[in-house]
Amino acid sequence: MSQPDSRTPFHRVVVASLIGTTIEWYDFFLYGSAAALVFNQVFFPDADPLVGTLLAFTTYAVGFVARPLGGLVFGHYGDRIGRKQLLVLSLLMMGGATFAIGLLPTYAAIGLAAPVLLTLLRVVQGFALGGEWGGAVLIVSEHGGRRHRGFWASWPQAGVPCGNLLATAVLAVLAVVLSEDAFLGWGWRVPFLLSGVLVVIGLWVRLAVTESPVFAEAAARAEAAGRRERAPIVDVLVHHWREVLVAMGVRLAENVSYYVLTAFILVYATQQVGLDDGTVLNALLIASAAHLVTIPLWGALSDRLGRRPVIAIGAGGVALWSFAFFPLLDLGTPLMVVAAATGGLVLHGAMYGPQAAFFSELFGTRVRYSGASVGYQLASIGAGGVAPLIATALLASFGSSLPISVYVALAGALTLVAVWASRETRGRDLAAPPGVSATTGQV
Repeated sequence: MSQPDSRTPFHRVVVASLIGTTIEWYDFFLYGSAAALVFNQVFFPDADPLVGTLLAFTTYAVGFVARPLGGLVFGHYGDRIGRKQLLVLSLLMMGGATFAIGLLPTYAAIGLAAPVLLTLLRVVQGFALGGEWGGAVLIVSEHGGRRHRGFWASWPQAGVPCGNLLATAVLAVLAVVLSEDAFLGWGWRVPFLLSGVLVVIGLWVRLAVTESPVFAEAAARAEAAGRRERAPIVDVLVHHWREVLVAMGVRLAENVSYYVLTAFILVYATQQVGLDDGTVLNALLIASAAHLVTIPLWGALSDRLGRRPVIAIGAGGVALWSFAFFPLLDLGTPLMVVAAATGGLVLHGAMYGPQAAFFSELFGTRVRYSGASVGYQLASIGAGGVAPLIATALLASFGSSLPISVYVALAGALTLVAVWASRETRGRDLAAPPGVSATTGQV
């Protein structure tokens, strides 16, 4: 592997992106776990348990609605002034909102203002995360070369299971050492307040990374030529709308399946099957560890086979696995819960591992942050943002898991259509305009 053209060693760029995304996803997923286990009682105490969960997941979904707006704003400035500064800002916003949730008075203390403030802070979380993903994967993709881009760009993606692993681990420890009353009274605040410490660590690492050389070279060429370019998002919507639709379609099954596997499982396994919180959280710990290991492996496989075949394996796999997932949970044993979650997340990794490289390769340098972020985040509104909500509503309406499995399978089928409609991007030179034929290169 040749050294990338950067003042920052490449391994440090990868580590900085991984740590930053881990912290941001820790914050985001912590909210999802708390929505399933705590917020229905703390912020919506007068509702029926399942209705309270629906209300908690509604505030959870609001964060996904804010993500495209964050993608638009961060993408615009990321394409104008660079990737690094926006990554620092997103980390500060996410960490600040999460820390504030840990200090938030409950419904019992301030009434309706509590869920309103909770929702507003969730909007800030979603806005920040909307800008985080594009910058994190692009700064790795643009620092490295093309031959092993799928592998290296998948490491920021691994921040998702890392963040989920960390959030679940903290909640699992608290569930063991605290009584249920203590956890509901004050213990749930601890992981949110811990975010303040994690943000300081993330900023220290992220500030040491230099700007993307591909972006810096493109900006220098534009300045030397005296070009005044229009807003990147306008370029994306006018000239790259097909790529945005492909990205949204590819993201659909990945996003729906992930939040059913990691958020809705807490509702189904505890309220429907009757398992305790600790058993499910421990299963998610094991499954997230397997997810973490397999994401880079799927990314590396996409460097050999191409992005499209590996993503198709994942989409078809989760579509089929959705019909095994709930029957395994219904068996009610810890081993089967581990098997259900792990099998689903390993297959999910086949979609998620190559995704960063694939989305980076769809767009040119001057619109890459905007294009990748918009495609990625727009899909989250109708996919992951409402997946736990839809799954809970289907369960409440039909009293069966089968409609939920059909829902996940339909998402998988739509993603397969998007993969079929897309072009292979493996090996593309990120410094070249989109559509240029790939040539062999080095990393």
